Amino acid sequence: MIAMCVIVAARYGAVSGAFAFLGTRRRPSLHQGLARQIKAEIRWSIISAAIYGMPAGLTAWAWREKGATLIYTEADAYPLWWLPLSLAIALLLQDTWFYWTHRLMHQPSLFKRMHAVHHASRPPTAWAAMSFHPTEALTMAFFVPLLVFVLPLHIGVVGLLLLLMTVMGVTNHMGWEMFPHGLVKGPLGAWVITASHHQGHHQRYDGNYGLYFRFWDRLCGTDRGLGTFGRSPR
Repeated sequence: MIAMCVIVAARYGAVSGAFAFLGTRRRPSLHQGLARQIKAEIRWSIISAAIYGMPAGLTAWAWREKGATLIYTEADAYPLWWLPLSLAIALLLQDTWFYWTHRLMHQPSLFKRMHAVHHASRPPTAWAAMSFHPTEALTMAFFVPLLVFVLPLHIGVVGLLLLLMTVMGVTNHMGWEMFPHGLVKGPLGAWVITASHHQGHHQRYDGNYGLYFRFWDRLCGTDRGLGTFGRSPR
């Protein structure tokens, strides 16, 4: 279990560090004056990594020692078409869970207790992707570990799901848009979340709640469009 906590922390550090470095190379002034904020983001993220790692470690043990999950390693255990389909289903389910729990945490009675830590990052940086209060971290920490008990997933799909979750979380908080204008404002950007869309959430607080897709925001009338980049008032 400790090893899994270290793995989660290392994955966060590697991905956040890489994109933070890229951001400062592309925009040298991006993190100026944010040293104290970034230190706080890293501290909260390490706590979140420990919380994420505990159910992940228990699930890994259940898979390896007990065969109790639906994770499989044989390529022919299911048809090949199930690989991309299972990933799509997992992403849609995770995005649904994230949208509704995230929206719930913006209720005034829960915001200060659970979500204010994350929004203390003004503006968000690549290090803010896992900067959560422990109660918020718990809302997502159990999702993938429980998912593999009800949805058959190849071990490679599980790894890809975790990688996409980390990369999307980081790139959505970078404080600048790495994808070309034509993608962000084109047909794909109308449905897939990038930093520009999530920046709108950190500026307005009242919409753009999704993780991967804009589906639920568009369906529920909470899509506020794209945000703008620049320092938020402190």
